[in-house]
Amino acid sequence: MITGLQIPEPILFNPLKHYLPFIKEFTNLRSEEESFPGSAEFLKELRRLGSCVMDIYKGELSPDGIFLEIDNFISSNGLTGRTDFRLWAGESYSSHRIVSLSDGSRWTLKYSDKGTRFVHLFPARYSQHTFRIKANTLKSAILYQVLIGKDFIPEDDLNKVRARVGLSPIKEIADVEAITEMIEMLRV
Repeated sequence: MITGLQIPEPILFNPLKHYLPFIKEFTNLRSEEESFPGSAEFLKELRRLGSCVMDIYKGELSPDGIFLEIDNFISSNGLTGRTDFRLWAGESYSSHRIVSLSDGSRWTLKYSDKGTRFVHLFPARYSQHTFRIKANTLKSAILYQVLIGKDFIPEDDLNKVRARVGLSPIKEIADVEAITEMIEMLRV
């Protein structure tokens, strides 16, 4: 089960933002536990997704496989210490490094000053086996699937669940299409 995911230090990784199998499992489990209007805890978890664009990995590597390959890269390049990693990755807002994994996917390594997890890991922009999505699109899809879950997806229901996390009503057909596409991905 992915939801019991153990992320090894020094890696900082948010699977709800960046790993499709985890997002699907999270959605399925929450669908069994939640009903409209959704618990405060559930809504808080979704708000943590932020409001930016993110990349989600949908490839075949397991989380443990990804972490092992990243750990091997860090170890073999002498970057296991905070200072060495910080000097290699840089510490400005825009500083980062990209590494490739065995399946051809590329991953961003960024320095984080958050405790013992100083290797912030996420899929690289437009990498193989990934797709980009707006955080609000992902939130809307998860909310709909967990709280409503009907096969037919009316815009009124989308707006009803979006209001639960303070999102404005949908105005663009492209937004409805993106949310619907993400809902379909969560159902598979």
